[in-house]
Amino acid sequence: MAAMISVSNLVKDFRLGEVPVHVLKGISFDIERGDFVAIMGPSGSGKSTLMNILGCLDRPTSGTYSLDGISVGRLESDELADIRSQKIGFVFQQFNLLARTSAVENVELPLLYTDTPAAERRARALQALLAVGLDARADHQPSQLSGGQQQRVAIARALVNDPGIILADEPTGALDSRMGLEIMAIFQQLNRDKGITLIVVTHDPEIAAYALRTLHFKDGRLQKDERVEHPRDAAVDLRETGGSEDGRFKDGGPEDGGSKDPPLRQVADVRSAS
Repeated sequence: MAAMISVSNLVKDFRLGEVPVHVLKGISFDIERGDFVAIMGPSGSGKSTLMNILGCLDRPTSGTYSLDGISVGRLESDELADIRSQKIGFVFQQFNLLARTSAVENVELPLLYTDTPAAERRARALQALLAVGLDARADHQPSQLSGGQQQRVAIARALVNDPGIILADEPTGALDSRMGLEIMAIFQQLNRDKGITLIVVTHDPEIAAYALRTLHFKDGRLQKDERVEHPRDAAVDLRETGGSEDGRFKDGGPEDGGSKDPPLRQVADVRSAS
C-alpha cells in the first residue's frame, strides 16, 4: 500500500514570551493508505500538536509532511483549506455540533464550503446519517441526542465529503464504555469496508487495542511504533457486554430517541446520493 501520510524529521516550536518551547522534536513515520493507527502518550507529549499538523490546521517549524503525495508543509492557508475539505474528516472529543441546528444540518456543514447544490448536500448528509444508523434522528437537535448519538452525528459529518482519512482526537473521551465501543465499532467498519485511513488520539490503551498500529509519544519524540498483533473487535466486545442482540445494536429505538436500525450497517458511499 502507498503511504497516505509521510512525515520526516518534523519539528514544531512555540514561544512563550522569549522562551522557546520545543513540542515536536524530529518526528519521522509513514502511515499507509487504509491503516488504523492509535497515537498515544501522556499530556504534553505532542499528540495534539501533531494532529493539528496532520489535519493541516497548523504548519511545522521544520521537516516535511506529505499527505496523499502532496507536500503540505508550506502550502498557503487557502490551499490547506482545500486539502482539509477534500481529503480529511475530523472527529472531536466534545462533538463540536451547532446547538440549535438539526443533525442533518450539522452533517451538511462541510459541504457549505463547496459548490455542492443544496439538494445534493441534503441527500449526502442523510446518506451519511444512514451510514451511522441515525437517519431516524435527522431532524433532532444535539440536546435531543445522547452523547453516543452526538458523536455518531460528528462521524457522519466527517464522512460527508468522502475523505480518504479521518482524524479523531479522543473520540470516546466524553462517552461511557458501551458508547465508546459503538464508536470504535463504527471506526473499524469504516476502516475495513471503506478503506478509510483512521488516526485516533487516545490516552486509553483499551481503545488503542482496536487499532492496527500504535505510535507512542513522550516529550515530543516518537518512543515506540508497533503493530497490534491481535486487534480487538469492537462489535464482538459490544455484543458480549449486552450492547446488541444478534448483531443489532441497542440504541433505544425511536420511542426514546434512538434509531431502530443498528449504527453498524454496511457503510454507504455518501457520494452516491443525489
